[in-house]
This record gives sequence, C-alpha cells and structure tokens, in this order.
Amino acid sequence: MQFAKFESRRAYPSDAEDIAGAHLDSIHSIGPRFYPPNIVNDWSAGVARDLYLNAMEGGEVFFVATGEIDGKRLVLGFASDYRIEGATHGTSVYVRGVAARRGVGSALLKLAEAHAVANGATSIQVEASLAGVEFYKANGFVEIGRGETQLTSGRSIGCVFMRKILVPV
Repeated sequence: MQFAKFESRRAYPSDAEDIAGAHLDSIHSIGPRFYPPNIVNDWSAGVARDLYLNAMEGGEVFFVATGEIDGKRLVLGFASDYRIEGATHGTSVYVRGVAARRGVGSALLKLAEAHAVANGATSIQVEASLAGVEFYKANGFVEIGRGETQLTSGRSIGCVFMRKILVPV
C-alpha cells in the first residue's frame, strides 16, 4: 500500500466512520510494537463512529488528512482539539500505519494547534500512548509525568503526560 500525497481539512460528522477506521488501523498497525495484544484489543474496543459524533457534539473539533491508497480515497489520520480548562487544550493524533512518518500526523497536529491558539489556548496537553511519545517530542511537547489513562473500554493503558506551550501566530 502506497500513497503519494494527502490533503487535510476540518472534519465533519459525516467523517466519523472513516475517523474510526483510521483510529483502528493506527492502534492495530502501530500499537503492537509498544503494547501486548490484550492492551491493543482493549484500546480498540470502544472505537466506533459514535465516539467521534458524541465528541463533536460536545465541542471537540477534528481535522482529517485524506489521500488515496491503492486507488481508494481514505482518511489517513486525524487530530483533535478540545478545551480542558481555561487556556489549556487537549489533543490527540492518530495515523494509519501506512501514513506513519510521512508528515501526515505533524500536518494534522499543526491544524489542531492553530485551532487551539485561535480559541485562546496557551498550552496543549496530551496523554500520549507509548507509540506516540517520540512523535509528540519531535513536535515540541515535553514530558510532565507518567501514569495511566482510561480507555473507552473502561480499562487503563500506560501513557506519558505531555505538554506544549503554544505561541500565538
């Protein structure tokens, strides 16, 4: 599977199913390098279209990157921006395994950060999976702690808490 280029944009509710597909692909193609099979299965257990629809209805904003893989147009990855408290926002970035290390995640993160800044954020935080730590470090995040976060399945997963101070553009 190969893709040559991608386009990124704000996501719509109609993208929710495709976001779920990209999320599941990311978990199952990248996650096993960092977590055992039972954790990967728990991680993907709650990933479905309604997860993103409910988040959008609650004010979370998503961005998607789309491109062609084997002649089929797909969501290659997504990022989100949501307010945690005051001027602190949260984010997450996931890309399909075939899109990893090709600039897709960084482009999506820049869109989420710009949205956060435009909405008053001065910092952005992430509960990074072990699979995402190096990605977030490469994009200016610093580790502020380690622990666990709760998955949508109700179980927990080891993570690294990270933060980035945002500079208005």
